[in-house]
Amino acid sequence: MVRSRPYVILSAAISLDGKIATKTGDSRLSSREDLVRVHKLRSNVDAVLIGKHTMIIDNPYLTVRYVKGKNPVRIILDSNGYIKSNSKIIQTCRKIPTIIAVSEKISEKNISRLQRYGLEVIKCGHKNINVKKLLYILKKKNIKKLLVEGGGTTNWSFFKDGLVDEIIVTLTPFILGGKNAISLIEGDGFGKISKSCSLKLKNIHRLKNELVLRYTV
Repeated sequence: MVRSRPYVILSAAISLDGKIATKTGDSRLSSREDLVRVHKLRSNVDAVLIGKHTMIIDNPYLTVRYVKGKNPVRIILDSNGYIKSNSKIIQTCRKIPTIIAVSEKISEKNISRLQRYGLEVIKCGHKNINVKKLLYILKKKNIKKLLVEGGGTTNWSFFKDGLVDEIIVTLTPFILGGKNAISLIEGDGFGKISKSCSLKLKNIHRLKNELVLRYTV
């Protein structure tokens, strides 16, 4: 059967207590070796996706730097198109193909501003971005493999609709705590374990003081 959406890999580094960042937003959990692994993974996918909160807090390039390889298409979920002109994404978008996914509530002024930067703007969803529809559009653009490096809210938007095929989590030797620290998955959550997706552990790889866990759905 032909897939109507890309193969989706969710990737993250988490603390032992399941956090992806501290209460202040510090998310530098991975070792150098794990960063090399992540960048190699980026070089083997067609596109990498994050949400607006990750973009604001981390201000990433989302490029391949620690290994040789091609840069994936960068996709940002930003309903209102508020991405700032001084962000690293904007500063490099004429060299690296970049898509901003927005909702119908975006202003025409913001659409024009984004298009002037050389970004591709995709509207999908009324008040919020319809991730399922976005994936269908991306598949039409020949994006076959998508890497999601989002925060807890973005990750939940993929999990709640069953849109994740593979999960790669690096378990790091930290305890972060904090009720306001971001977990791997945020959102409303599942009411019952039986409603959650069932995962199969494919392999475990040790990187000195870290464990890389790979699951398929």
